[in-house]
Amino acid sequence: MIVLENLTKTYRLKGRRTVVADRLNAVFPTGASVALLGRNGAGKTTLLKMIAGTIRPTSGRILSDGTISWPVGFAGSFHPELTGAQNVRFVARIYGVDSDELVDYVGDFAELGQHYHQPFSSYSSGMRSRLAMGTSMGIHFDTYLVDEVTSVGDADFRAKSQRVFSDRMANSGAVVVSHSMQMIRNMCDMGAVLDRGHLSLFDDLDEAIAYHEAVLRVPPAVPGDG
Repeated sequence: MIVLENLTKTYRLKGRRTVVADRLNAVFPTGASVALLGRNGAGKTTLLKMIAGTIRPTSGRILSDGTISWPVGFAGSFHPELTGAQNVRFVARIYGVDSDELVDYVGDFAELGQHYHQPFSSYSSGMRSRLAMGTSMGIHFDTYLVDEVTSVGDADFRAKSQRVFSDRMANSGAVVVSHSMQMIRNMCDMGAVLDRGHLSLFDDLDEAIAYHEAVLRVPPAVPGDG
């Protein structure tokens, strides 16, 4: 279970205050897969990163009684001078899992060949995505955070990633950000819509999608209005 309590996040850019989250209160139930919907720029990725703990809220808090992943496929925390395998071993130690098992799993999953033992800085964007996805899938979490997981790698790798992720979802929940309604319907059983700093939670996924589509039909606020 993940609980948002008066969660607030604001930014100030060029003297203008932008509210991404305005005292959000919500409960994502244990084992639920929640679609996080909203127009481009609504703050979905920011909210996902706050849940992951990589961005601090301005005020309020997030509570959880289980383990939460970093955003699946995110490669931004790997050290450029370490090899792929060394980075994976470091992640394993942080999360308290068997380092040899994780290194072997990711090596098989990511299909990087000899590049697995070369510096991360030498990787192409596709190779970085493969390493990140493999590391994400190699550790069990109670809740996985997903930000456009289907964009990772080529078609074959995306298909493999989707199969493995579906297996993980048999015993875990998720918070999913995606522009693909097919992916949303395949993966999620409830939804939440973030709009103008407010979060609306729906037990029924179809109701969430309908509300999201209604929100998209309303022109976004002009900066400085209201």
